[in-house]
Amino acid sequence: METSTLATYHCLAFAWYFFIAYSITHVKAEERPSEVFLYGGQWKYLTVLNLVLQAVFYGVSFLADALRLIKKLRCAKCVISSRDLLFSVLAFPVSTFVSISFWTLYTYNRELVYPKSLDGVIPLWLNHAMHTAVLPFAVLEILALPHRYPAKKKGLVLLGFVAFLYISWVLWIYSVTGEWVYPLFALFSPAGLAAFFAGSIAIIISFYNFGEFLNRMIWGEYKFCL
Repeated sequence: METSTLATYHCLAFAWYFFIAYSITHVKAEERPSEVFLYGGQWKYLTVLNLVLQAVFYGVSFLADALRLIKKLRCAKCVISSRDLLFSVLAFPVSTFVSISFWTLYTYNRELVYPKSLDGVIPLWLNHAMHTAVLPFAVLEILALPHRYPAKKKGLVLLGFVAFLYISWVLWIYSVTGEWVYPLFALFSPAGLAAFFAGSIAIIISFYNFGEFLNRMIWGEYKFCL
């Protein structure tokens, strides 16, 4: 795509994710179902954190495009490095994980991840915006332009560290409230839960590798070209 077209796309994507994140984080507390507890607010859900992540990513992407358009190439190169790292390590694998894991569990037993009582609070379009649209957006980003992936070890260490932080946040919430962020977790013994978390990390790493594979298949070995 031409830079001007990319700038328009990234600006619209940023506005979309900002709107969705704003919409979900402003659901009124008094409307919440009994299954949803208040501690941690919306920030205990990976879906909501992913919406903020995507908004940040597309904001950075738009900034990179704007800098290229006004010929601030030195600044643009620095922002593009941040954009590519953010996309490769977090934006693509987390979006893919959120969408695929949510709909897999929803199909199996929706009460484990998204109780039916939420239908009265969160509209159907917003559910799909949070859990469905994030995947085609991520794939479209790979198709739209190349991204430079970091060294494998660096990328996986960063992704693993972020996964560890979120798991720690989930465990902290349980230690304080005695409630699990997702009802699914209550089904596991401590060993089973550890295995589930380990399996989830393995899956998200596989999505990281898949994104890198797609990027290489479509664009080859990417180098900066301003």
